[in-house]
Amino acid sequence: MSAKGSSGLIAVTCAVIMVVLGVLVSGEGLTGPDALADNWVRRTFGADTDLLRLLVLPTEAYVLIPVACVAAGVCLLGRRRPEAALAVVGPLVAILANTWVLKPLFDRWKSTWLAYPSGHTVALVAVLTVLVLLARPGVATAVIAVVGAVVLVSVTIGMIGLGYHYLTDVVGGTLFAIAAVCATWESLSWAVRRRAPAPSDG
Repeated sequence: MSAKGSSGLIAVTCAVIMVVLGVLVSGEGLTGPDALADNWVRRTFGADTDLLRLLVLPTEAYVLIPVACVAAGVCLLGRRRPEAALAVVGPLVAILANTWVLKPLFDRWKSTWLAYPSGHTVALVAVLTVLVLLARPGVATAVIAVVGAVVLVSVTIGMIGLGYHYLTDVVGGTLFAIAAVCATWESLSWAVRRRAPAPSDG
């Protein structure tokens, strides 16, 4: 089954797991897995803030916005309007919902900011999920997924090392971004199907 074909199921599954994890860490500080990840990152990378900031770079808006715009442009050139809309709307929905709904709802703090789900992660994974959905099934999808996973691991190390987020914040952000983009794709696909003319009986 393709990623597009199973996007509804993926969205629901990721959303449920994200909510369960959020309930478990709501209002909490460092959990067991968070402590293990934090200790490993600090032992391995120490105080090399230059490297850690470099690892977090893919989450910056000036990196992600051009990627999303290029993806949308390519889709428009190929007359794939629903996919072009997904490239813009999917990440936007994920980021806004996370910032204005989920973070206040789960109320988990890291220093002086709300931390769950990680906004850095939501932005990055939302764009990566769009790229996976837009890619031709096969090698291209696999390559994007593998490269995306490597980038996500690197970003996770950077955010933990810089004290931006706990590991569980990143997991929650990943799950929500996937859920939001897949749900957006399902909504766009439904709208396209509804507007499509009914087949003629003649």
